[in-house]
Amino acid sequence: MRSIDLIEHEDTEVELTATQYEAIRALDSIAVTPLFSGRYRLNPRGKVGAIRLGNLQLVLHPKVTELRRIPFLLGFHTGGDVWRSEFVRLEAVSGFSTAFAESFVQLASRALARGPLRRYRTETTVSAIPTGRMRVREQATRQFGVAVPIHIERDEYTVDTAENQILLAATRLLQGLPELPVATLRKLRKITQSLQDVRILSRSEPRPPLVFDRGNRTYHDVLRLSLVILDGGSFALGEGTLTVRAFLFDMWRIYEDFVTGALRAAIAPCGFRVAMQDQHLLTTNSTIRLRPDLVCYDAAGTPAAVIDAKYKVERGGGRNRTYPEADIYQMLAYCAVLGLPEGHLVYARGHEPESVHPIRNCGITIHCHALDLALEPDTMIEHIDALAARILRNSQG
Repeated sequence: MRSIDLIEHEDTEVELTATQYEAIRALDSIAVTPLFSGRYRLNPRGKVGAIRLGNLQLVLHPKVTELRRIPFLLGFHTGGDVWRSEFVRLEAVSGFSTAFAESFVQLASRALARGPLRRYRTETTVSAIPTGRMRVREQATRQFGVAVPIHIERDEYTVDTAENQILLAATRLLQGLPELPVATLRKLRKITQSLQDVRILSRSEPRPPLVFDRGNRTYHDVLRLSLVILDGGSFALGEGTLTVRAFLFDMWRIYEDFVTGALRAAIAPCGFRVAMQDQHLLTTNSTIRLRPDLVCYDAAGTPAAVIDAKYKVERGGGRNRTYPEADIYQMLAYCAVLGLPEGHLVYARGHEPESVHPIRNCGITIHCHALDLALEPDTMIEHIDALAARILRNSQG
């Protein structure tokens, strides 16, 4: 297996066969430019993850953190607080694929500790033996009074539920990831065996609808991670006979979901209602709508703080680092509409102290924070909690 490392938004020159070139171009996830004599320039844009093209593997690294951090960051996208305590322990695991698989195994094993979830499912069949409720209407209209066969309906208590179908689909996808340790593959096979009576979803089949309720409460966390895994996993056929398997994510979405999810988890216990992507109108004639990432409301329903996450690294170097002006203008609009004296932008990366922008003639101050994604997860959570405390403290004067 030949492996090539790429970094998001950076050009890398590599040697490819014509078949590999056509397969990468068909994926439309990496910008590929022919150069000369079988050499090509690849740029992953904002994608991170892994692509396997026959015996070639492309590993797409983020600029501001390590691939093994991605499962931890993605955990907050799902809305589960479990990541604040459990997933920090996964940092001993090395490798992108292994981190994902071990994260999944941990939650799946907990969900399946008492056996697979079962639900009642109503089935309609035609039989010569009366083993259920007769469907009188069908019997009269389709059989015209003939005694057999009988249209019957019965409730079956089955493990072939939407929850288990999605769990099995995610397990099978993870089993196809490259370079998984034997011990991890063994754990995944154990999960597959426990779901052997569950129907395998075809790749072209739409996912069954999911409802998160009390009946599947023990599945909530693993189902959220399963959906993330299925969203990131994709299969495609390249030119000729080369099979392409991709497991990719948009880094900007991972970052913004992490920041908003982690801040929401830190702020909500403090007595504030936290709304994500809440819609507000900029103008009185309702033609321009604003959607801040996070708005915190106090007990009376009054906006107390507004926060936006931005996956952008500061421009310039040293003391000349600046944040994009358009973000300042956007946050200024949020503050004006919400009637807030302060707004908070949270950028990826940076060890520099926050940048503070007092806006002239309006009494509004914009704070630009920089979150270092290279920190260990437990330290990163501590920084998020400290940032949430500062934002709330400032909002209360």
